[in-house]
Amino acid sequence: MPNQMAAMGGLGNIGKIPELKSRILFTLGMLVVYRLGAHIPVPGIDATVLAQFFNQAHGSLLGLFDMFSGGALSRLTIFALGIMPYISSAIIIQLMTVVSPTLEQLKKEGEAGRRKITQYTRYGTVGLALFQGMGMAIGLESFSVNGHPVVVDPGLSFRLMTMITLVSGTVFLMWVGEQITERGIGNGISLIIFSGIVAGLPSAIGRTLELARTGEYSAFTVLGLFTLAIVVTGVVVWFERSQRRVPIQYAKRQVGNRLYGGKASFLPLKVNTAGVIPPIFASSLILLPATFAQFTKGVDGMAWMGDLAAVMSPGQWLYMTIFTVLVVFFCFFYTAIVFNPKDTADNLKKNGAFIPGIRPGQRTSEYLDFVLSRITVVGAIYVTLVCLLPQYLISKLSVPFYFGGTSLLIVVVVTMDTMAQIQSHLMSHQYEGLMKQARLKRR
Repeated sequence: MPNQMAAMGGLGNIGKIPELKSRILFTLGMLVVYRLGAHIPVPGIDATVLAQFFNQAHGSLLGLFDMFSGGALSRLTIFALGIMPYISSAIIIQLMTVVSPTLEQLKKEGEAGRRKITQYTRYGTVGLALFQGMGMAIGLESFSVNGHPVVVDPGLSFRLMTMITLVSGTVFLMWVGEQITERGIGNGISLIIFSGIVAGLPSAIGRTLELARTGEYSAFTVLGLFTLAIVVTGVVVWFERSQRRVPIQYAKRQVGNRLYGGKASFLPLKVNTAGVIPPIFASSLILLPATFAQFTKGVDGMAWMGDLAAVMSPGQWLYMTIFTVLVVFFCFFYTAIVFNPKDTADNLKKNGAFIPGIRPGQRTSEYLDFVLSRITVVGAIYVTLVCLLPQYLISKLSVPFYFGGTSLLIVVVVTMDTMAQIQSHLMSHQYEGLMKQARLKRR
């Protein structure tokens, strides 16, 4: 706790560290570019008709997709597809590393293998973006409001232009996310999604207050929603900081005439090891087929897509069931990727550490896997309940925006991760300063 307070107190020294300052400014600059691009429309669209159409889509699947794109979909800008094709591609590649020996071997080859897997992910992103872009262009041609079509001049030229524009926007966002990760403060993809959600919160809150002003919501209901937001935020912060501390004991060893080791420590295992990845991955996989169904339901011969889009809408039992299964699956899947009990047990054994009452080696690995599985169950239940909260509010209370749930979880977790990144840079700078002082004193 004192170290955290010291790090927090050092946040005021960010401007004194050139490298950290440049990283933060670079990140902010990239996010500004993203937000500017989210207002550049795709040619050939009647913006007024499109706005009327999306005003009717609040609380639907398109509203959820629009939230992840930071409002770019409702304006049909060059970033309308957002970063979701990249996330979908990353999911597919990660799943394939489990079943494909070639990809599994690449994963073990260190930096070179990681670059190759990243390259495959980029190719997959382009392929998925092409598929989604063409589906969106075809679907837009069938949309109309009061007899006024959304597309001014439909046809093959519009489809190709829209597809190329949307794919280019997604590829550019993928590049922006990678640049933020390498040259900024990290978590580039998460920060892009975070900035999109935060950009939409003021208008969402404004719509809620407008409903209260017109009498559709009582003041008590609005107060209850804001109170619930504060409570859910506190719950998310508490769970994200919760951890199971497995006791670790270091064996004593003698080096020359000195005795080392014998100290007690602990191995922290987070309740939600997977963080914000499960709801993002689950939403991405659901949005991929459901969005295609939404945009092609008006096409001749594709009327059955309308039924699929209806049952896959947020609040429907099929959507909630599939979403729950995917969130639980990715909680365990991503935890298994992030934390390997066997490797941890081997590292403990190499460093002369052991868990009291547990034999080093295989038994330690089994014990860590058992403990991690139990706390992951709790973490999966917590993430699922938090993410299903907006579904209930939309279906029962007709809340006009995606309150809480996935959006709140992303905002809180990304904020905490970003603060941790900044604090680690500050502590690293303080450590380097102390080392320089020590070397000067020795001279």
